[in-house]
Amino acid sequence: MTTQPPRLIATDLDGTIVRSDGTISDRTVAALARVERAGATLVLVTGRPPRWMTDIAAALKHRGVAICANGAVRYDLHAEKVLGARLIDPATLATAVERLRAADPELRFAVEYPTGFVFESRFALGRIDAESLGGRVVDGHALVSEGGAKLLAFHPTAHPDELAEVAGKAVGDLVTVTHSSGRGLLEMSAHGVTKASALAALCAEQGLCAADVVAFGDMPNDLPMLTWAGTSYGVANAHPLVLAAVTATTARNDEDGVAQVIERLFP
Repeated sequence: MTTQPPRLIATDLDGTIVRSDGTISDRTVAALARVERAGATLVLVTGRPPRWMTDIAAALKHRGVAICANGAVRYDLHAEKVLGARLIDPATLATAVERLRAADPELRFAVEYPTGFVFESRFALGRIDAESLGGRVVDGHALVSEGGAKLLAFHPTAHPDELAEVAGKAVGDLVTVTHSSGRGLLEMSAHGVTKASALAALCAEQGLCAADVVAFGDMPNDLPMLTWAGTSYGVANAHPLVLAAVTATTARNDEDGVAQVIERLFP
């Protein structure tokens, strides 16, 4: 009996197919190319905003479609343009920030838009707060005056798992709280918006269901997608919660773990 390859491959980027040095290997690029050549759909499902997708689009030769900002933005990698977005409205942003400040005054905030971002002067994360990348410093009302794809909250010393638990209690009824790094950086999207919700919507448009999907990831923001997909893989370097939830595991991102699986699925 011949096993049919999946109809859709969904993969996270950073920590999953992007290596520790920030590159995507030639082997992984070649493996991802197999997906579209076989007539299947390739979807990059990432926490990154669209403004961080230019290098990825070039590296992958503009293949596939991207779900950015943890499900809030759909982005066409072929044309490099935003196709649609689900935003947190300004009133909800304002309430969430107010509650989170009350929960922990050390938190400092930024808001990602489908294009560009704003951040408080205390929000210091290296490249993410560089004005040269399209961001600008704001304070007070300006921070929450416009609907955003993601609300970011940074704590300089807190553990992200513990911080997410505190934030979930404070604002879980308003926004979806997750995280994707080893730092105290929380990522919040509109309530109910996750990588899974966006991927499920895309699949429905194509007449696909969860059973048609193989998904790959490494961090808690990938969990909704990984538990929704018919088959899911965690790379060996994944967060313990991911490794406990997936169907199977593969090698580390630095060992082209995703490529190894795709090569088997699309021989």
